[in-house]
Amino acid sequence: MSHDSELNWAGTLEYGAADIIDATTIDEVSSLVAGAKRIRALGTRHSFSDIADTNALLVTVTGIEPDFVLDEDARTVTVGAGTRYGILARFLEDHGWALHNMGSLPHISIAGAIATGTHGSGNGNGVLSTAISALELVVADGSRRVIRRGEPGFDGVVVGLGAFGVVVRVTLDIQPSFQVRQDVYRGLPWDVLLDDLEGVTSLGYSVSVFTDWVEETIANFWVKTRMDAGTEVVDEWRGAKRDIVSAGALWETSDDNLNEQGGVVGPWLERLPHFRLDRIPSNGDEIQTEYFVPRSQGGDALRALRALGPKIAPHLMITELRTAAADDLWLSMAYQRDSLIIHFTWKNEPEAVLALLPQIEEALAPFEARPHWGKLNTVDAATLARLYPRLPEFRALAAEWDPTGAFRNAYLNRLIFTGE
Repeated sequence: MSHDSELNWAGTLEYGAADIIDATTIDEVSSLVAGAKRIRALGTRHSFSDIADTNALLVTVTGIEPDFVLDEDARTVTVGAGTRYGILARFLEDHGWALHNMGSLPHISIAGAIATGTHGSGNGNGVLSTAISALELVVADGSRRVIRRGEPGFDGVVVGLGAFGVVVRVTLDIQPSFQVRQDVYRGLPWDVLLDDLEGVTSLGYSVSVFTDWVEETIANFWVKTRMDAGTEVVDEWRGAKRDIVSAGALWETSDDNLNEQGGVVGPWLERLPHFRLDRIPSNGDEIQTEYFVPRSQGGDALRALRALGPKIAPHLMITELRTAAADDLWLSMAYQRDSLIIHFTWKNEPEAVLALLPQIEEALAPFEARPHWGKLNTVDAATLARLYPRLPEFRALAAEWDPTGAFRNAYLNRLIFTGE
């Protein structure tokens, strides 16, 4: 099936592709790639940047059957790359297994999430891409190529920005299923967050802090506790109290699409994501921006942004603060540094947001803030070159895999392959 024009999930970005084809088999992907001078892969359209766009051909793999292959001895699962995380999670739970983490939306495709370094939260949890142990891609000549963890270039290909080929199969690390409870806390003083960020984010397996930047205390933060971790759930922590009555809504009426809170124990796949798979994710009519800063400097980064609070708040739905453990994936936003992740869900006011972003990025510049590849930002190529020490190797590896530039687009040419 093909389309004349399409929008991203939130309706804030129109793809400029000459055609969008929904492939139903890997063989079809191979034929399309082999016959195209330029082609890009498109996932579940949750990006707010033009990373997936092209003026040529877009191909989706979300319609290819998951074809799950569970290897319990190796503790891995192999699945179609376009499969949504929530679908994979249900399969794993039904067989007694789990992923180490989930993003806030279970609706996103695996390949799209890992190619952009998408994440959940947790001081000890790597971004979703760190669970990948092998990838199968359709490369520029239409052939299929597999690369595995430990092989040369693997750490460059995983968060690959679509530059190496169309990912069609992924193998992920798994672990035995586990139970999680999710508790909402209210009334955290700002000073506590700023002075003891690590204390806040270490309260559970996964912690999310929500703010509008101008409130006197933190509206609410969510602590997701693994029941097998031996972590004590407290009713009060440094002025913040656990709310055992009401849900931690993100904005008006959002609580009806959230996974259960209030300390009710449930399976990992129904607690680690914020939103339910069977409901509309997030708000829907929004723009998203996100930056990673070193967690050791997180308090100072938040202080710098809080000074902009009066400018930010009128255009903001909510900011969410999360964390990620350092990794060795070349273009991961958490490359070699434990990170605080600062996420903005904006109202759909593109002019106002685009005017604000340079001010936010200037405030975060001293902390070498790395923008999420799939979120809207105005960071330029020279800045990215400073932020990613392995970028020259990434360019060389991509040129080796894709010598004709079949998978390049305006985004990559503007930000990655400058001067070529």
